Amino acid sequence: MIFNGLIALGTVASQEVYSVFAFSCPCSPERNYLYGLTAIGVPALAVFLIGVMLNRNTWKLVFECRTRGCRSLSSTAGFALLGSIVGRAMVAPFTWTVISLLRGEPYVCALSEFVDSTSLDSFPGGHGAGTLARFPCKDVPAEVESFKEEIVRRLKYESQLLGWLLVGLAAITIFLLMCLKRCCSPLGNHQEAYWSQYRSSENDLFQRTAEVHAKLLAATNVKQFFGFVALDKEEREQVKEFAVEDATPSLQWNKITGVYLYRENKGVPLYSRLHKWAKDMIDANLDTNGK
Repeated sequence: MIFNGLIALGTVASQEVYSVFAFSCPCSPERNYLYGLTAIGVPALAVFLIGVMLNRNTWKLVFECRTRGCRSLSSTAGFALLGSIVGRAMVAPFTWTVISLLRGEPYVCALSEFVDSTSLDSFPGGHGAGTLARFPCKDVPAEVESFKEEIVRRLKYESQLLGWLLVGLAAITIFLLMCLKRCCSPLGNHQEAYWSQYRSSENDLFQRTAEVHAKLLAATNVKQFFGFVALDKEEREQVKEFAVEDATPSLQWNKITGVYLYRENKGVPLYSRLHKWAKDMIDANLDTNGK
């Protein structure tokens, strides 16, 4: 929730900067509509794609389908995973769209030329879409300038109404999806929280250990080439404490990489691919020692 909140705040700040420095309605028939929709849709599409690319589950899914052909994924699991990726990526574009609608400028620019002039009392004749398209700008003909405020206010009302409807719809959708997730989850609240804590701890420890392992393996290879390696005090202590002889085989990397959904082995929870791999290694060693 904190991460999503930071994304939303960053999007709001970007929207403000864009509105102040970049948005400029062309005030021309046909161009207004395209420019207004582009100002709302293209940045939203861009940040959506960035969100998909930055999501680790995206590349886990790609790796899973490339190496295992998604054989271990059921349709329900695949749908849930795609929903998770899309849901996280939708935070920024949804925020951008809502803020654009609440501000109203792109909507006013896009639809000003489509305002029905007959709905305005005493609107002078002879002024068509070309005149109406200039209402978002300052250079409005003097004889219709008195109608500018009413038209802009009407369009902003429609824009903000759409924005608030989107917010309400999103809130209801998120609530229903969270209810559905809780109802379909095989875990209770406490175990769900424990699983989340385990994944966070495992990822943090794995990243820190991988960083040290990569550094020590690199130090070993550099020393093999030059005959010595330049290390600081902390790194020399790590070399003495940890022995790294060679790189981890690719087969083991493949076993711990990819999409993983909650599983159990004889009632014992397996919280990740790394957990499953470690359990298999322990069971294999026990079988070997037993023989």
